[in-house]
Amino acid sequence: LEEQEQLAQLRAWWQKYGNLITTVITIVLLGFAAYNGWRWYERDQAKTAAGAYGQLEQAVQARDAAKVQTLANSIIEHYGRTTYAVMAALQAAKVNADLGELGKAAEQLQWVIDKSGHEELRAIARVRLAGVLLDEKKFDAALQALAFDAPVGYLPTVLDRRGDVLLAQNKTDEARAAYRDALAKADAQHPLRAIIQLKLDALPVAAAS
Repeated sequence: LEEQEQLAQLRAWWQKYGNLITTVITIVLLGFAAYNGWRWYERDQAKTAAGAYGQLEQAVQARDAAKVQTLANSIIEHYGRTTYAVMAALQAAKVNADLGELGKAAEQLQWVIDKSGHEELRAIARVRLAGVLLDEKKFDAALQALAFDAPVGYLPTVLDRRGDVLLAQNKTDEARAAYRDALAKADAQHPLRAIIQLKLDALPVAAAS
């Protein structure tokens, strides 16, 4: 009798909560399947994007500017969520800048700044964008591109580019301060250290106060 009462209670409980439990379990299993499916999709996208980026690097080495642009546009369009898309945009922007296509280079660098989730890659894009704007003599826009909280390792590069822009504006004292600050932030092994020192030494002597 006790067992029958327990079974009856269990049946009543299942009639009351069974549908809810089944629904919850189904949602959990579907969520798990969706998560695994998304992870597989991301891995597959990254693998395919890596192959396309390898072709782009070969085009860069061959100096095939047209193919670089075509591959970069394809990677950005189809694999825009991957890091390869960001690197492809940086490569294409460099090629465009070398060809004098400064407007296209600026657009691609701005895309990296807007879309990349990597702080270091955004910093690289900002410095390069400032260089493009400097070539276009858009000095205020160049300084604005450099007005951000740069990662510590990129501070010398950012300050060096800031000095270049200020010097182009004939703001020699401000350029000198930027170069000195860049040197102060650069360690002895920094690749730009010698160049920054040369720029600083080439500035006219500051007028005595």
